[in-house]
Amino acid sequence: MLLDFHLRPLIRRLLPFLDPYVTIDISGKPDYYSMDRIKSSDAYEEVKAYLSPACARDALELDGDGFVLSPREGQEVSDEFKGVAVRWASVRPGPGRESRDQHCLCLTFHRRHRELVVGEYLPHVRRLGRDAMFGNRRRRLYTNKKNIDYCSSNKVWSYIDFEHPTTFDTLAMHPEKKRKIMDDLDDFRSSREYYRRVGKAWKRGYLLYGPPGTGKSSMIAAMANYLNYDIYDIELTMVPSNNDLRKLFIETKGKSIIVIEDIDCSLDLTGHRSGGSSADAGAANPLAQLAGAKRKRASEMMLSGLLNFIDGIWSAHSGERIIVFTTNHAERLDPALVRRGRMDMRVEMSYCCFEAFTTLARNYLGEDAHPLFGAVEEMLRAVEITPADVAECLMMSRRTERGADVCLGRLVDELKKRAEEKGMKRAEKEAAAPAAAGADATEANGGGADMAKGRRMVDPRTIPLLDFDISATLESCGSMACFVAIGTDCHNITMVARRGKIVRGLKFVQQMCGLLQ
Repeated sequence: MLLDFHLRPLIRRLLPFLDPYVTIDISGKPDYYSMDRIKSSDAYEEVKAYLSPACARDALELDGDGFVLSPREGQEVSDEFKGVAVRWASVRPGPGRESRDQHCLCLTFHRRHRELVVGEYLPHVRRLGRDAMFGNRRRRLYTNKKNIDYCSSNKVWSYIDFEHPTTFDTLAMHPEKKRKIMDDLDDFRSSREYYRRVGKAWKRGYLLYGPPGTGKSSMIAAMANYLNYDIYDIELTMVPSNNDLRKLFIETKGKSIIVIEDIDCSLDLTGHRSGGSSADAGAANPLAQLAGAKRKRASEMMLSGLLNFIDGIWSAHSGERIIVFTTNHAERLDPALVRRGRMDMRVEMSYCCFEAFTTLARNYLGEDAHPLFGAVEEMLRAVEITPADVAECLMMSRRTERGADVCLGRLVDELKKRAEEKGMKRAEKEAAAPAAAGADATEANGGGADMAKGRRMVDPRTIPLLDFDISATLESCGSMACFVAIGTDCHNITMVARRGKIVRGLKFVQQMCGLLQ
């Protein structure tokens, strides 16, 4: 008895050395999200996707997860790599809180094959598993939630299936520009080793800018469909801090497009990070100055996080990622945000050209040629109209009356209307030019008689139009020599000079009313 008592623990310790087989456990993430982990491992899902074909062939019982099959608990699946046989099994996790609700796949192989299995087989399994997951998955459109839950990796993003129909074939854009973008995407997708060799993160930034209605969102959908990527649409106004932004970024996957639309409207990222006129404007009001300083600190904090997000250390996470910013006003963005290396390719989404129109005509009307195409081409050279406006003209016609003649006739009428409006604006500008030249000459001569009497003429080029009638006020002040009204009639007056001081719009009316009381 005494000998058995001492020998049994020794035998148990020696048994692992006598067993020639080695086991490796690949554990899945639990339902809870551990606070000491910032990113859940994808190894379990990749191995499960790799084993799916073998499971369908060998396993007696299966668990299904979409298109991925995995062995049930206790089942084994055999595999072979370079002549070496290995076994995979789904096993019950060990006891303890850390393994609660976890899944585990156990790999068993002979110890003499350790280097081959660890150095080559497991990376091979994960690589093929990623490819299988990418090919079998349904593409998704993700958006961030307002309240980020750090206790669950499934709470930071919500998603729907991505089924947008736009492709480069249906995108209204000049064919040469589309071809350039598609070639750039092809180069990026096939350049993994190149990025690794030059020491750059495998990512690329695109800045899409242009007026509203020029197809920026449609371009993003076409890029996603072309590359077969997911889309992560980040709403920056719902991200309270840089830490939350980093959390969102970490929980994205490769082969994806990360989008921030209308970035100039999402946050105050348009000003320079040094002090400026806004600080001087709020100097007289301490509360306004304090609020402005608070907004500036918050904006700078988010800007720094955004810069690290697209070009910092964290930008190398996962790889094969495209970052897209859209804006209507590229000139307002902070230069640090859109410099080369962060936004690698700038794409101007311009007004509709004739080549873009032919794409729309083919999409909506099924027409590649029509007698009215010549008139449309001629007017598009002189008139600015967005592809969205062209498409709306065609869609409206199709809802009421069918036929290419009616659709194109409506578009021609719209282009003629815009051409007339453009001509009227040009005529008004030309008519105002002599008056402006006269004002410049008067200014150069020191103001003439008006300056001698303490009055100063105002450049009519600076006079906007008011939507209210101030003629009664002006008539009441007509005898006051200190005022000079500039304009074609009383209804167009918005600027006067009072003792040499320029007063504008409503402020002028309020001051005049105060003088009359």
